[in-house]
Amino acid sequence: MFWGKTLSELFEQGGFVMIPLLICSIVAASVTIERIIVLALHRSPYNRFVAELENQLSQAGASATLDWLKSVTHPLSQIARSNLKHAGLQRELREEIVNREASEQIATLERRINWLSIIGTLAPMIGLLGTVIGLVEAFYQIEQQGGQVQPGDLASGIWQALLTTVFGLIVALPTLAVYHFLDNRIAATTLRMTWVSSRINEWLVRQELPQQDAKGGL
Repeated sequence: MFWGKTLSELFEQGGFVMIPLLICSIVAASVTIERIIVLALHRSPYNRFVAELENQLSQAGASATLDWLKSVTHPLSQIARSNLKHAGLQRELREEIVNREASEQIATLERRINWLSIIGTLAPMIGLLGTVIGLVEAFYQIEQQGGQVQPGDLASGIWQALLTTVFGLIVALPTLAVYHFLDNRIAATTLRMTWVSSRINEWLVRQELPQQDAKGGL
């Protein structure tokens, strides 16, 4: 119960503008649930992953590290695999391949989250539109009655008109909060991809140095 009325009663009093707001809320909830599930399925504790990657590289070598990375479902593991799998290529070409893989991983993580930003921006505007329409109707009724209207009737019309703004904000605020949360998580993952790629490049260079020294000695 809100203000002594059920949600269905408030929805009815809000008018036709409540329909697009309802659609926005359903889409926002669906995208939020789907994206959180995707992030949860690809979740891997960063510090633990990095520590294990360092251990695999130093103790087991490239081949064993590749086998281990196949068992890890995380964008970072895909970047590491792409780097190691193309270790024999020139660094510039390898980095191009890794950057392409990183773009694909980021695109997967970002899929549909822009919908949340759009809904978070549109919902208050839709609600405000409903309020303006409601106010126009309320004052039109006053004009039709020749200006003879009780304050209670005017307050009732304005109260109903403001409902759409309230519901627009109710849809927008949590939607924008979720959008910024997901966006920050993806930005953090992007930075970590860069670190993982840099670390593997460093390891590969160190592996090449002894071979170059040996050739130089010959």
